[in-house]
Amino acid sequence: MRRVRYESTGGPLFLEEAPVPEPGPGELLLRCEAVGVTLPVVRKVAEAAEPIALGGEIAGRVTAVGSGVDDFRVGERVTGLCFGHGYADFAIVHRTMASRVPEDASAVDAVALVRCGQVALGALAAARPEPGEAALVTAAASGAGHLAVQLARARGAARVVGAVSDPAKSAFVRALGADDVIVYDQDDWGAPADYVLDAVGGDLLTPAVAALAPGGRLVAYSSGGGTVRAYDLLVGAKSVIGFQMAHVAREKPQLCERRRRELWRLFTEGALKPCVHGEFALEDAAEAHAVIESRTNLGKVVLVP
Repeated sequence: MRRVRYESTGGPLFLEEAPVPEPGPGELLLRCEAVGVTLPVVRKVAEAAEPIALGGEIAGRVTAVGSGVDDFRVGERVTGLCFGHGYADFAIVHRTMASRVPEDASAVDAVALVRCGQVALGALAAARPEPGEAALVTAAASGAGHLAVQLARARGAARVVGAVSDPAKSAFVRALGADDVIVYDQDDWGAPADYVLDAVGGDLLTPAVAALAPGGRLVAYSSGGGTVRAYDLLVGAKSVIGFQMAHVAREKPQLCERRRRELWRLFTEGALKPCVHGEFALEDAAEAHAVIESRTNLGKVVLVP
């Protein structure tokens, strides 16, 4: 089979031939039909001291199962997280990280919806939204952010504002249902928001907190770090809430399953539409990474082996 690998920090990425892996206890072997490209993996390629296996969200058909697997069968369509080599023709997913893909959805739909949707829905739930509130979503054109814009509306937000790095993304975010779009470096972020879902972090935390109404909540779910001054929270009785998908997946699997069902329900009803910036072949993985690095993607970036 083919898989994508690199040998030193920063790449380059290249294709190599490798044996098809065999599923161990509790594992599924999938023939990959779609592979999601994520910012954390792109960052690790650029920054990690040692090369990593390029894993992440994958979707495809089960071609073999390991011992102890009685809840999935060969031939079923599945999506899940791969912690090994996922940029490949075949990849391994543990049964606890896997879920079925409805027959009326494509593998690309599944990769664009399930994991990013879990992140967006989890961050939204952490904000404790009330119907009629105003929402602000940063990285509103990203894989998770473009779903968060739609989910905020579905959960009853009266006003949804998307924040982006480039005004060229404005039309895309408005088409998702945002009432307004702001650019990070503009001085006026408009009317205060009751809650902010922030996927950027870093220096953007200060204006994001300033954009909150008194009593407002900022949910930080970025790996970008950053610092918030306690005084900025005190004067407006504001709060910052951290959300991490890995924690929820590890500690509350039943909650993840309920949210997964909600995402597919909203997808089926047409209330939630995952958008894909582009579908790239395995040999074009470096190009897909470049799109993420340049922050030019509108929606999810997907590899299609």
